[in-house]
Amino acid sequence: MRLLVTRPQPAAETTARRLERMGHRSHLLPLAQAEHLPETARKALETPHAAIALTSAEAVRVLAELEADLTPYKNKAKPCFCVGEATARAARALGFTTVHTAGGNGKSLAELIAATPSRSERPLLYLAGSPRSKGFEATLRQLHIDHLTVECYRMQPIAHPPDALIRLLSAGPPDAVLLYSHDTARRFAALLVDAGLEAGAFSPRYLCLSDAVAAALPEGAPVEIAARPDEESLFSLL
Repeated sequence: MRLLVTRPQPAAETTARRLERMGHRSHLLPLAQAEHLPETARKALETPHAAIALTSAEAVRVLAELEADLTPYKNKAKPCFCVGEATARAARALGFTTVHTAGGNGKSLAELIAATPSRSERPLLYLAGSPRSKGFEATLRQLHIDHLTVECYRMQPIAHPPDALIRLLSAGPPDAVLLYSHDTARRFAALLVDAGLEAGAFSPRYLCLSDAVAAALPEGAPVEIAARPDEESLFSLL
């Protein structure tokens, strides 16, 4: 199959390699790029905190830039709560040893944190990105979990010419478009409008990581939603 991958780099390259091993061909159309704020993350790690929460592997990439400062005493031995397995793998690869993995969304992550015993009165440190879903923080508040949110990266949009999708069609419609976030799907929908294209005319399938991602596409788009918000479930739709 010929697939269009809309993830930011370097995640898009990783996804493309996985798809190639599965026998698919990928075209990359990143719609955003990450601006890392390592000094902000460094200062956040110096504040007293009981544990770290991560809802994206992008935050782990920011931490990787500070690896020399991630001493086992201050950080790596602290509990690290990750939204899903991909983020957890990245955290373990960086050297975190006490990693707890949630079910793939912010609500499950907050509930996991609430269910994990802690003797510390210090707040949870949430290393976040912008923009982001507010579900995790909203559930933390509902569960009365003291937390500090620090934005350590920003996803900056990548501008594409109005005919970008028309050019892609010159080789024929992609068999499927892979969409991983609400914001990316929203930007892709704007590209369809710029090109004067109906979603179904560009591709017969839009594979979405969640309901929230699918909701950003135009009404009537032929969407399919992963059973779980992770890449393995998304790939299973193929």
